[in-house]
Amino acid sequence: MKTPFRLGLTGSIGMGKSTTAGIFRELGVPVHDADAAVHAIYGEEGVAPVEAAFPGVTQGGRIDRALLGARVLGDDAAMKRLESIVHPLVRARETAFLERAAEAGEDIAVLDIPLLYETGAAGRVDAVLVVTAPESVQRARVLARPGMTEDKLAVILSRQLPDSEKRRRADHVIDTGHGLAHARSEVAALLALLRKGKTDA
Repeated sequence: MKTPFRLGLTGSIGMGKSTTAGIFRELGVPVHDADAAVHAIYGEEGVAPVEAAFPGVTQGGRIDRALLGARVLGDDAAMKRLESIVHPLVRARETAFLERAAEAGEDIAVLDIPLLYETGAAGRVDAVLVVTAPESVQRARVLARPGMTEDKLAVILSRQLPDSEKRRRADHVIDTGHGLAHARSEVAALLALLRKGKTDA
């Protein structure tokens, strides 16, 4: 059973990562969404250990992300404690996803990891795609989200590697600031390039 080529997908908040992940899915490439995995974990295997570490953050049998966020945002020690619980659970789901992709005979699988560089996940993928956009586009997208403020955005960005550094480290970069059609054509071109590389290898 051949392991699929693991493409890591990342990018700072508001850069179009979720949209790009959706394009890969449209083109038939399986995508593991780390954020979606965390959301699922907060209703399943993560409830007991997270509640034990942060009592009072459970509502209706699942972890309430707003309550949890209020406890950990801006508190490095609390954030590290949370990550030590959640990251291994996400990794387990990621491993199961890759096994399913291999069994299905997929040639490429995308690992959508928002904090790919920040959490050391670059070593688990064969190449990294960073999505980017002009700062003005990024800020407009993020500040249009419900409940988002300049202060919240500043805290989130402080936890993320600067966009310029992500682009410097990346194997591939797609600028989503040129619209959806351009992003689609860029993703399709990248897939063709990766598949040609696998064929030539």
